[in-house]
Amino acid sequence: MRLLEPRRQFSIMLDYEFGRGTSRALPRSGLTFVFSKKSGRLKHVFHDGKLFATIRPNGAISPTMLGATLLMSSKAYARNSVVVKPEAVEFVSRGKSVFCKFVKEVGREVLPGGEVAVLDPDGRVIAVGRAVLHGDYIRQFTHGVAVKVRGALR
Repeated sequence: MRLLEPRRQFSIMLDYEFGRGTSRALPRSGLTFVFSKKSGRLKHVFHDGKLFATIRPNGAISPTMLGATLLMSSKAYARNSVVVKPEAVEFVSRGKSVFCKFVKEVGREVLPGGEVAVLDPDGRVIAVGRAVLHGDYIRQFTHGVAVKVRGALR
């Protein structure tokens, strides 16, 4: 027996991980939730048959490119993003890691190990990944990896 309706459960998880109000960007319909048969925990979320997000065993949400693109309409989720300089867009969109020297802007909520959306200078999602450093350090450093990219445009 589930204590919460699946959409409500996922909304609470989104707001907890990415900031209050992120769940308002969820599509009104078309979401499908897949639960583990053994543990009963939420594992995957699909939107119109395409993977929207995966919930890792530790409970963290890993949005796909589709998920990040849809969630970007939320200001709270946008604070968990990194904007790269124009010269890095091609490399990052092919799945390469984001280096600190190519970061133009960093959201206020970027934390090490946290899921982030990587944006081009026009604000379009070109990749999703995991931040390696705190946002304050990404702004200051000129060497090293800022985001390990997990999924990219191409």
